[in-house]
Amino acid sequence: MHLQVGNPVPEVKAKNQDGVEIDLSDYKGQKIVLFFYPQDGSPTCTATACNLRDNYEALLAKGYKVLGISPDDEAKHQKFIKKYNLPFDLLSDPDHIVLEKFGLWTEKKMWGHVHMGVLRTTFIIDENGIIEEIITKVKSKTHAEQVLK
Repeated sequence: MHLQVGNPVPEVKAKNQDGVEIDLSDYKGQKIVLFFYPQDGSPTCTATACNLRDNYEALLAKGYKVLGISPDDEAKHQKFIKKYNLPFDLLSDPDHIVLEKFGLWTEKKMWGHVHMGVLRTTFIIDENGIIEEIITKVKSKTHAEQVLK
């Protein structure tokens, strides 16, 4: 991963589940929890999203805006949000443009096979658009606790 704590967050523009373009620079003045995950509906990704949902009020109370990003399309995001009643936007990055800017689209090995995939990672971004923390060892069932610590 090429980004480090203290770096400005890269420019990010991506469509949310409703097809609305979201620009991270529009959130200047707010803290952001930006979590990258491989796929809507997989067990680990679902556990992560639901843990953030279950602790959403605590995250809001600390001033955080929560955004998720995966390669899934807008329609799949809509289904995921509806099924699990997620209160935050999910951004679609099917061409891996945002993932590549964050250094999170990379070769992975699973069961002896090499494929390209998402490195599950969360960035905590301060009010000035500076990376405050990078969580690379995401604990899906207690992720909000990792963010709020």
